[in-house]
Amino acid sequence: MTLDHHPSARRPHPWWVGFVCGLATFVDAAATTGIGIALVLFQAASPGAEGLTGNQVGFLTAALTLGVAVGSLAGGRLGDHFGRRKVFLVTMALIVLGSVAPFLSISFPLMLLGITVIGLGVGADLPVALATISESADDSNRGKIIVFSNILGGFGIAMSVLLSIAFGHLGATGGHIIFGAFGAVGLVTLMLRLSIPESTVWLAARDERRSGVQTVRADKSSLRDLVRQPYNRPFFVLACYYTLAAVAVSIAGSFGTYVAVNLAGVDVARYNTATLVALPLAVIAQMGFMAVADTRWRMPAYVVGAAFVVLSNLIPVAFGFTFATVLTSVLMSTVAGAFCFETIMKVWTQESFPTLLRGTAQGFIYGVSRFAAAGLNAVTPMLLALNPKGLYLAVAVLAAVGFGIGWWGFRRNARNEFDTEHELEHPAPATV
Repeated sequence: MTLDHHPSARRPHPWWVGFVCGLATFVDAAATTGIGIALVLFQAASPGAEGLTGNQVGFLTAALTLGVAVGSLAGGRLGDHFGRRKVFLVTMALIVLGSVAPFLSISFPLMLLGITVIGLGVGADLPVALATISESADDSNRGKIIVFSNILGGFGIAMSVLLSIAFGHLGATGGHIIFGAFGAVGLVTLMLRLSIPESTVWLAARDERRSGVQTVRADKSSLRDLVRQPYNRPFFVLACYYTLAAVAVSIAGSFGTYVAVNLAGVDVARYNTATLVALPLAVIAQMGFMAVADTRWRMPAYVVGAAFVVLSNLIPVAFGFTFATVLTSVLMSTVAGAFCFETIMKVWTQESFPTLLRGTAQGFIYGVSRFAAAGLNAVTPMLLALNPKGLYLAVAVLAAVGFGIGWWGFRRNARNEFDTEHELEHPAPATV
């Protein structure tokens, strides 16, 4: 037997939950893209002048990624233990607080503190937001709503890019505007999230566990369960695949503007104006994936997307670093990544783990990948100065290996925990 599914609880429409909780992806993308641009604008105009050095930009970028990693590990686990709603209200408040830092000072110590706090908030927010979305949906729309929430990330990127185009010529002032914008969106998101109640699936699992009712979603909550059958295979596959892919994609995502300015000799406004074309293309690509996310065409789309992401990193290797090659590489990676990177990882993760492990697994997968990306980000400016083609070749190889692991792990129909939980909530009638 199972406890009821809290039918009296107020249950907003799944697409509203997807929109509000999906704003985490908007703020994540706006902050990640915006901070990368703002740090370039905060660079010192000349040696000895006020502002950040190239190495400090690298360390601050790594601090953001490291904060996301730590936040992911903590937030996913806390969300499984204490509930989705409590955690994602606190995490959005952290993002808002961190965005205040450059208004106080653009000195390295204060920027390090503020960016780390933003990273912690973003990292802790995503696992619980995704769990809330998936648990409010059903098998007919879960993939679509998760993809929709990811599309919101494209609009977050658009906001930061448009602001850089409009205000990039203002230098540090433009950086302040970017920080203020995603901080303001974070505040609005915090207010909207007050309308989202606790996940009824999580409440049911919690009550079953407290009452000693034997169900998968109530019993499977220990960290050790992640490394035991049947969850060890998807856990290790997702962690390895996404970590290697994230390391590769982080170069274009976090250092696209840096590469354009420092290697291709393009100014911030010109480069980001050109990358605007990626935004509608990315949305169209995400909508294309949305159409196949809940169908058998999911894996073929993944394979094609993975091949083009790998090729995108090889373009500067083959033709050098120019405005055209850097732009083409970023555009190809952005569009192809819609079919093989973060979105499909989110769908696979939500389907592969039970309720009281869902946020934990998502957080660990995010955390491991962000730790790896943070290590690379810290030394990326140095590696770009030493051997940029060698760096791009290396990340292309890592991407190929990572995508291959993902294909191997999910090439056949995988176990869907929502099917198991549905059976537990709606047991078949007894036969005689």
